[in-house]
Amino acid sequence: MNDAALNYAHMSSVNQVYPVIWQSDASGNAPDRVLLIDQTRLPNEYAFVEISRCDDMARAIKTMIVRGAPAIGVAAAYGMYLGARELDETERDRFLAGLEGVAETLRQTRPTAVNLFWATERMLKVARQTLGSVDYLKQALLETAKQINADDIQTCQAIGGHGLSVLPTSPEKLRLLTHCNAGALATAGYGTALGVVRSAWQAERLERLYADETRPRLQGAKLTAWECVQEGIPVTVITDSMAAHCMKQGMIDAVVVGADRIAANGDAANKIGTYSVALIAKAHNVPFFVAAPLSTIDFSIADGSQIPIEERDPEEVCQVGDTILCPPGVDYYNPAFDVTPASLITAIVTEFGAFVPSQIQTELQSRKIV
Repeated sequence: MNDAALNYAHMSSVNQVYPVIWQSDASGNAPDRVLLIDQTRLPNEYAFVEISRCDDMARAIKTMIVRGAPAIGVAAAYGMYLGARELDETERDRFLAGLEGVAETLRQTRPTAVNLFWATERMLKVARQTLGSVDYLKQALLETAKQINADDIQTCQAIGGHGLSVLPTSPEKLRLLTHCNAGALATAGYGTALGVVRSAWQAERLERLYADETRPRLQGAKLTAWECVQEGIPVTVITDSMAAHCMKQGMIDAVVVGADRIAANGDAANKIGTYSVALIAKAHNVPFFVAAPLSTIDFSIADGSQIPIEERDPEEVCQVGDTILCPPGVDYYNPAFDVTPASLITAIVTEFGAFVPSQIQTELQSRKIV
């Protein structure tokens, strides 16, 4: 997939931020498709990529046109439908076998983001359990993808409310720090960590958000800051290495970050550098919150040591844009995520409430949520 193979719809203004949108063509002149905000072009250009094939959706996920665990899950759900639509099989068992192949194509794109696996499995389960013709199964898959999309927005709004309820009560106007982007761009809309920030802003409890720039892909500087500017939320971008100084100076009242996968014991994988922020927060007695939907919790793994860590292209480290930063001959190491131990996390905020990390599985089971 390259620019020549993509249809870009350029936008001049932004209201609500929805990174994944299903678009039906009522005229019948073009196939129904998915619109993705091309996050690799932000903040300089606000444009949508039109996706109508599963392979293109897989590449969009892998190349981070769409990114953020919940948004990847929503995109993957639509990718499952697009792949199903491309299957010519009319016999049920052969169709289901083909759909397994579609799921595997999508699973290989981003190994750490558990929402991707959750979404593909949910789509497979719907296909297996739905009776009727293959065409009926395909329609059921589309409706399920739409539901996953809608549910995620409601989930993020609930996370924002629960997060607001556990933020420090003093001072009245809080100064929060976040790392990477866990906002509307990383979800179906509103955001997880940035959803908490939005809720605090709407409740007039936010003085300022400090956004780590988040090397090497700069999601904080490019994406979190862009979202805040759209809504008039006061935001200050700092380099990752400034977080300790800011906390020592008493400039940060709490940290709120997202997660791509959370183990059963509460260990949380998030964008590389999050572990460092958690250590700094612990050293300065600053509460550290992880905001994520239930679908991000992987109860099949006991702790964070079992979370697969994606390693990305060294080019992300050695250059920014077209500018080469390092001399020829050096080696590179580029893990995309690190794991923050549960012991450093004050609470994990989900759509069902905020939980002490070590107790999250027990609490959810006692309430018959899992």
